[in-house]
Amino acid sequence: MARSFRRKSNQENDAAGSHAVEPAVDPAADSTADPAGSAEPTRPRGKRKTGTSADRGFGAWLKEIATIVVIALVLSFLIKTFLFRAFFIPSGSMEKTLEVDDRIFVNQLVPQPFDLQRGDIVVFRDTDGWLPPQEEIQLSWLKQALIFIGLAPDQSQQHLVKRVIGLPGDTVVCCDDQGRITVNGEPLEEPYLFPGVNPSDVPFDVVVPEDSLWVMGDHRNASADSRANQDKPGEGFVDVDDIEGRAAVIAWPLNHIGFLDNYSDVFEGVPEPAGS
Repeated sequence: MARSFRRKSNQENDAAGSHAVEPAVDPAADSTADPAGSAEPTRPRGKRKTGTSADRGFGAWLKEIATIVVIALVLSFLIKTFLFRAFFIPSGSMEKTLEVDDRIFVNQLVPQPFDLQRGDIVVFRDTDGWLPPQEEIQLSWLKQALIFIGLAPDQSQQHLVKRVIGLPGDTVVCCDDQGRITVNGEPLEEPYLFPGVNPSDVPFDVVVPEDSLWVMGDHRNASADSRANQDKPGEGFVDVDDIEGRAAVIAWPLNHIGFLDNYSDVFEGVPEPAGS
């Protein structure tokens, strides 16, 4: 008996358990492929730089500079108020110790809490009219600010600068038989005088009142000092309360900078006034 044969179809082979190999699927291609067909994978984005750090650094720098400026101004104001004050020299009455347009710093701790000494160079307010009336000076806001903090001389009031010759109770006389000024009978050898001038061409004999001073310029021929103002309300004496302080330093010009000497050795032999 003849047998008939039939070829199995592909469907039957599949059904019979034939294991066909599936093409591998690339996960990256599935998840990151560009819709336009680009094969370049997507790269992670980096952090963008901002100006925040730079701004903070500049702001901190400005704050530091402002703090330094404020501290400097406060210190300058405190120094001007309690310690030192700037003045300039407008005349030649103290030559050659002080020249015209010298800038000086005055120690305001004298006369209080530290005492005045004979020979000290002092700056004092002109309360008795020794100087002619001053014309009103228009100052810029910058100059006013510098005066306020003590970096520029104060031109709002009239001041004078002289050397202390007699303290309260002293007897000051011009002159002895050698033309020297005497204090409590002791003659003075005055090396600070302007070259060629006499100690005084004006005779006087005074006793310095309490809380007052007898003052004279180093250039005696060009100084309208106590001698020339005996007809004024204070009779030529300077009230201690009018003293701004003792001139301590020449700060300008640079070729004249230095500390000021009160020549204590000149007055070393002066005895205390009688009855002191």
